[in-house]
Amino acid sequence: MVTFIGKATAKVDDKGRMVFPSLFKAAMPEDEPMTFVIHKDIYSDCLEMYTLAEWQRQSEAVKAKLDLLNEKHAGFWRRYMYDRAMVTPDPKLGRISIPAELLEKIGVTKEVVFLGGDYKIEIWAKDRFESQIISEEEYRSMAEELSQLR
Repeated sequence: MVTFIGKATAKVDDKGRMVFPSLFKAAMPEDEPMTFVIHKDIYSDCLEMYTLAEWQRQSEAVKAKLDLLNEKHAGFWRRYMYDRAMVTPDPKLGRISIPAELLEKIGVTKEVVFLGGDYKIEIWAKDRFESQIISEEEYRSMAEELSQLR
């Protein structure tokens, strides 16, 4: 499993292309294809970027919780599969192209922030990124709450 750590910014051109950060490129094993699935996050205005192998693990875990003969579950699965795209960085320039409709959903205009989130990378509109980070007080409170769960 690939682990993504760090933060980087990139400028987006008018065709939705941006340079995939070298720090995340370097995290990829040489024998693993550089194919990613990008998916709109359910709860936040960001995109989630998974290696193809991790996407398969994540989507299988979601699907295992569903009864696809149940109408509500089938509708959820359809929606879950809706806002996604497969991307591969250009081997020469290292650029990726993200469909305009996905970038619009998260409010991207000129720049994005790539945030390593261990098993995935989050992609944020730069001007919205900072406002989504929880406060220091909320962070400490949540840390304390989690420490009580042991």
